[in-house]
Amino acid sequence: MAFRLSPHLTVMANAAQKAAKRLLRDFAEVEQLQVSVKGPSDFVSQADLRAEATLKEELNKARPGYAFLMEESGASGSENWTWRWVVDPLDGTTNFLHGMPHWAISIALERRLQDGTSEIQAGLIYAPAVDEMFWAEKGTGAFMNERRLRVSARREMSEAVFATGIPFAVVSSIRQRAFSRTLTMLMPQVAGIRRFGAAALDLAWVAHGRFDAYWELGIKPWDIAAGELLVREAGGYATDVGDGNPLSTGNIVAGNPHLHPKLRTVVAEGMSPPA
Repeated sequence: MAFRLSPHLTVMANAAQKAAKRLLRDFAEVEQLQVSVKGPSDFVSQADLRAEATLKEELNKARPGYAFLMEESGASGSENWTWRWVVDPLDGTTNFLHGMPHWAISIALERRLQDGTSEIQAGLIYAPAVDEMFWAEKGTGAFMNERRLRVSARREMSEAVFATGIPFAVVSSIRQRAFSRTLTMLMPQVAGIRRFGAAALDLAWVAHGRFDAYWELGIKPWDIAAGELLVREAGGYATDVGDGNPLSTGNIVAGNPHLHPKLRTVVAEGMSPPA
């Protein structure tokens, strides 16, 4: 990349590109992958595990004192961390295993503040199959490769395309009902709703302006940590449905400044117990 990345983003980009090389080889031979089942609709491939190992090795080599929160291996490193990597080595695993090129590596860098809270300082989402690298650092804007990103400017729901994640059968019936109510209210109001199966890329596409907004309930922090920063640095909003932190609650609404509050209101209504 011709852009001069910060030291942290350089480390993240190098790690992602190294992991991507093996993932692309595995993707070309997807039918021969050894796949085990972690749970209903939640597949883990040898490619996923190898990518996580590569990312951990590369990030730890560059910043040996940093802690980790990773999808497959969980939390590691000091409990009193100041800096922590939040990593999804293969977001969109089901797409990957079915030969669909919509998958990505997601890396975020989280910093613990003096008051005990934390915030995401940098985020990178790399889609190797199409060679699109989305990246952002707090206060510096969002980019795809060398192009600066801005969220879309659409104001009307009738012109908007939203993205979401459909709850799997194993999630609570409460979440399934909330999603169904939200979908029922939204569908007559918008131009379209998409479910592409990779939350990190959904958020990156909101930052890019391809999607106007996105919502999902019960999502994991490694799925959204990098993407929520990208949206905010591209001029949008990424919040909880209520007043919490989406990384803690797992519920997120992201979008441009015009449509975010409208979508947030509908999702909140969908989550409310029926009268």
